[in-house]
Amino acid sequence: VQLQASGGGLVQAGGSLRLSCAASGRTSSTYHMAWFRQAPGKERAFVAAISWAYSTLYVDSVKGRFTISRDNAKNTVYLQMDNLKSEDTAVYYCAAERNNWPPINPNGMDYWGKGTLVTVSS
Repeated sequence: VQLQASGGGLVQAGGSLRLSCAASGRTSSTYHMAWFRQAPGKERAFVAAISWAYSTLYVDSVKGRFTISRDNAKNTVYLQMDNLKSEDTAVYYCAAERNNWPPINPNGMDYWGKGTLVTVSS
C-alpha cells in the first residue's frame, strides 16, 4: 500500500483544514487507517484512527474538533480539523495497519505516507 497525504497549510487559530490521504492498492480498504503528527522536537504521536469497519478513535486533545473518515470507493481517508489551535502545529502523517486495532503505536504501523505540514498561527 502506498499512501500520499495532502491538504496541509497555514491557518489562523480557530480555523479549519481538511487533510486527505490517498491510498493505492486493491486491498487498501481492508486496512485500519490512522493519522499521526510530529511537532518540532517531539516524538510522533497518535491523533486519530478509523477501522476498516468504520470504528473511530481519537486522542483526547482533538476530540470534538477533529473528524476522521474514509471513502473506500476513492481509497481515501480524511481528517477534518476544526477549531485549530497553535498546539496542533505539526507535520501530519497517515499510516495503515492490517491487523491490530486500535493502531495507536507508530512502531506498529505497516505503511506510512510522507507528511504534510500544518501550521496554526495564534
